[in-house]
Amino acid sequence: MPHEIRPVRATEWREIHDLRMRALQDDLAPVAFLSTYETEAAYPDEFWIERARTSSLDAGSEAGARQFVAVSDDGRWLGTAVTLIERAGTLDFEERRIEHDGAHVVGVYVQPEHRGKGLIDDLFDAALGWARERALDRARLYVHQDNPRAQGAYRRLGFTASGATFTGAMGPELEMTRAL
Repeated sequence: MPHEIRPVRATEWREIHDLRMRALQDDLAPVAFLSTYETEAAYPDEFWIERARTSSLDAGSEAGARQFVAVSDDGRWLGTAVTLIERAGTLDFEERRIEHDGAHVVGVYVQPEHRGKGLIDDLFDAALGWARERALDRARLYVHQDNPRAQGAYRRLGFTASGATFTGAMGPELEMTRAL
């Protein structure tokens, strides 16, 4: 299916919300996300407005995050990936000190009917390209140990297991990294 990969706009907070709610209702959500539908469905509109504002093209060149979406020719949102900028010396979501500047890819989702068609490649090209534009030379992500399909996709995209793990709310997660 023809599609465009682009950064979100701050005004698209409702679309961001709706795609995230679809992702959290996906059959794979328990091994794909560190949150649940019930938790995020309770977030107020202001949460989604702020998320869109800070990760959109409108956030400017100094933004600490950028969300990319795949949009079909008829305007449907097919998938997404978010790149977070991590700076050495700061703490990550696990409260561990970040040792090197880099990108952290989170919130990866492709609607089931579009999986296995290369859409994730296009999303990662944009997400990692933005990180390279920010002069970063490494990227990481976490993937649930019981999500072999995602692990395979990430390996195909050049990520390898770093050996770091953590057990989060959804269970055991593996860190995967790659050079940019």
